[in-house]
Amino acid sequence: MKTAKLGIIGLGYIGQLHLRHCLKIPNAKVLAVADISKKALNKAKKSGVKKTFTNYEDLLKESGIDAVIIGLPTHLHLNCAIAAAEAGKDVFLEKPIARTVEEAKEIISVVQKNSVKLMMGYHMRFNNEFIAVKEKIKNGLIGDVENAHATFISSGPFFHRAEGHAPVPVPDWWFNKELTGGGVLVDLGCHMINLLRWYFGEITDIRSHLGYRFNMNFEDSALCLAKFNSGTVAIINVGWFSQEYLLRIDMLGSVKNISAQHSPSNPIESVVQMIANGYTKFYQAHFDEMRYFINCIINDFVPSSTGQDGLRDLEAITFAYKKNIFLI
Repeated sequence: MKTAKLGIIGLGYIGQLHLRHCLKIPNAKVLAVADISKKALNKAKKSGVKKTFTNYEDLLKESGIDAVIIGLPTHLHLNCAIAAAEAGKDVFLEKPIARTVEEAKEIISVVQKNSVKLMMGYHMRFNNEFIAVKEKIKNGLIGDVENAHATFISSGPFFHRAEGHAPVPVPDWWFNKELTGGGVLVDLGCHMINLLRWYFGEITDIRSHLGYRFNMNFEDSALCLAKFNSGTVAIINVGWFSQEYLLRIDMLGSVKNISAQHSPSNPIESVVQMIANGYTKFYQAHFDEMRYFINCIINDFVPSSTGQDGLRDLEAITFAYKKNIFLI
């Protein structure tokens, strides 16, 4: 069996998730990880990773690594992705691709110049519920989709990060617009825009209403109205204002109306799923996404979502920011 040899850069929430999944995939081997946190590196060592680095540039010097998984904060995507491409490594890059359209184009240019693969981390395209929606659209079972509603509401950076009995502070970069490129529209909105583009094609127009419940210099809620070249119009509703998680797609078609929702399992089900599989159903799409990326590396396939997808999503978000409609 061919094996993809991996390096993981960034061991925060998403990086730790990817590490756990990669360790469960038979044709993947994690050779090294990089993070500034010694605690995170020690945890990786205990899970069986032999090489750990506090500087990702040292990890990229490892000649045995085929590809890297980048789970760093958004402001670090540009330099890290470019360095990985120049080192000849295929790249899995968590969304959003970058802070700005210009940064995204620079990443794509360097990736193409060095003939390496770039896959964006959009796990919703691997979610069974949302794949079923795609198939129904493709097969004409819904008819013409007149309009769609895409909702993704959560607590964002404001969820309780408990370790023992002491809450863990939210990382500072979350609250710096210069480092994130924006607020919830960048964070959650890019997921919904990417999913809807997968369904309906490119966005031809988009308008937004941004909310500032927490009085910060970036939006914590956003309502967008987007039109696609298929003719479908979609309402995109994203927010960080609720402790209750809601991820849902509604399609209103000329033949049939359908809905799909992704929800966390209850605690007992989650424990059973972890024992049986090493991951929960809630994170099945993340696991399948990573397995797909690894198979693309081994079989020399071009992965999707591509860097161009990441760029198109960011272009739509940038346009939505410029076309902000304040409702009175």
